[in-house]
Amino acid sequence: MVGQEFSGSSLKVIDPVLAPAGFSTSSGYQLFGSIGELALGTSTASSFGLNPGFLFYPFVTTPAVSATAGDTQVALSWTSASSYLGWTVGGYSVGQSTTLGGPYSYSSLGNTTSSTRTGLTNSTPYYFVIRVEDSFSNGIATSTEVTSTPVAASGGGGGGGGGGSSNSDARVVFTGRAYPLSQVTLLKDGQVAVTSVAGPDARFSITLRDLSAGVYTFSLYSSDSAGRRSSLFTVTQTLSAGATTEIGGILLAPTIAVDKQEVKRGENLAIFGQSVASSTVTIAVNSAHEIFEQTPADAQGVYLYNLDSARLEMGGHATKAKTTVVNEISPFGQSVGFKVGTKTVLAGGPVTCPLKGDLNDDCSVNLIDFSIAAFWYQRPLTAAFLPRDKEKLSGDGKVDLVDFSIMAFYWTG
Repeated sequence: MVGQEFSGSSLKVIDPVLAPAGFSTSSGYQLFGSIGELALGTSTASSFGLNPGFLFYPFVTTPAVSATAGDTQVALSWTSASSYLGWTVGGYSVGQSTTLGGPYSYSSLGNTTSSTRTGLTNSTPYYFVIRVEDSFSNGIATSTEVTSTPVAASGGGGGGGGGGSSNSDARVVFTGRAYPLSQVTLLKDGQVAVTSVAGPDARFSITLRDLSAGVYTFSLYSSDSAGRRSSLFTVTQTLSAGATTEIGGILLAPTIAVDKQEVKRGENLAIFGQSVASSTVTIAVNSAHEIFEQTPADAQGVYLYNLDSARLEMGGHATKAKTTVVNEISPFGQSVGFKVGTKTVLAGGPVTCPLKGDLNDDCSVNLIDFSIAAFWYQRPLTAAFLPRDKEKLSGDGKVDLVDFSIMAFYWTG
């Protein structure tokens, strides 16, 4: 966004643009920059809307990172960061250190989601973070730290977390945060592999052993204290024989629900769910101008926000939520719909029809839908089927194991 030009006795600023805050100096001046107004509020005009304040600043999600050790090397891969409110992800840098917590030596990688760090010393633990950068190479988000220890091939391979493997089978470890004492389910190629329980601090660790080397699609979800499921975290990972792969920094999006299917305009709508304990939950509500609000989660991760529906137009709306804990930011979770109208209708429980996977619109996800997806597996999608892919599957323009994982998540039989 181009700003107003201004000048002084010894300087002139031409075509200032919206950019991350900072300052510049020379022998004769100082220039301080900011990213917008500091006060919350909303301004509108006939041709534009202005949403100032911290809630409306651009942000990106933090990547989950996998690390697989080998002989004098560690193979890293990570999930793509999602950007919101105008920020664009320009690339990534990998930070490397032999000290827990850094300091890190950074190497810029460009817009890629994998890197193999070579020339490492076997039996020495290495610590890695992935830094997300904007188009000007400014750091805008940093992943949590993962560790891996290279081990000579004759020693049977190396492992994330500093461990080696004594046999030829592959092993994968998942670590992250869900909800306090919630059940966490891990799918392997669309099938339930194991369930676990997160700790009181919402942290979980799940290990799969004795896997054959190869490519797998893993998906994770959690169920909160009311039985509501999170959105899926999905990653496709290549496992190597005799090596342990650590996939860390997983932060599941909050669950979300509303207390009314329809709310009489002017009455409050309760938006609630569960997240990481004592985290900050950001709620987004679609309207003529998208609304963002923040609310804290309590010691059990439960959050509640009462939205004044007088702020919304009549008609259909949807709301979704993300969570921020320390320096981690989750993606937005699944959306929940509601209507602003002339009467109030209380929510009658979970949505009857699955939100995803129902390819023939019969409110079930079963073998019929599986057969439809199987027909399009690894085939070019037609213009007629692309909207179904976007609405009911992953929306990436192809049908692969990720889409079958989505169908497994919403399977009704």
